[in-house]
Amino acid sequence: MPRSGRLRTYIKEFTESPRLEKISFIPPFLVLIVEIILLEHALSINEGYIIALTTILLILSVIEILFVSQEIHGHYQSTNFDRILTIRLDDFIIKRKKKNVKLLVEEFIETHPNYRSHRKGIYHIACQIMETHKEEAIETTIEDALKIFFKKNKKKTVDDILKGFIKKYPKYKKYSAEIYQKICQLKERSK
Repeated sequence: MPRSGRLRTYIKEFTESPRLEKISFIPPFLVLIVEIILLEHALSINEGYIIALTTILLILSVIEILFVSQEIHGHYQSTNFDRILTIRLDDFIIKRKKKNVKLLVEEFIETHPNYRSHRKGIYHIACQIMETHKEEAIETTIEDALKIFFKKNKKKTVDDILKGFIKKYPKYKKYSAEIYQKICQLKERSK
């Protein structure tokens, strides 16, 4: 393993980057190799203007490689920042159990002032997290109600159980497909 911390970090960032970014790193190196071969040939025939032009192209290839490296580094930093922010925000939302997104965001920024400049992103992520928590709570409620309802109606067909459940709990009508799957799973387990 390399001793340089920056090189280790860069290798880690490169290996964790998306495939498209890894592929975009190949052409600059191919061009660099061709430029080195052309420069070596120009030096062997001792042509001044060819040496100057290939040297310029070689420098441009190195600069392009540096730009691609910076882009990979920037993308990695952004992704890593979003991941850490999401984890912290999720933990914060679970502890606070508030329903108002604006108040949650304000309180989160008060406790973590280093995220003050990312208010818009925090608000967006908080909305997504709260929607996910809401969906999970509804799913748990449906599951609990369905288990009780299923025990009383085991012998009926899946469609009849679904119709009866929706009739009893009309607020879950939009989750019919998920309820149908859960009924099928319950039927399979009860055999």
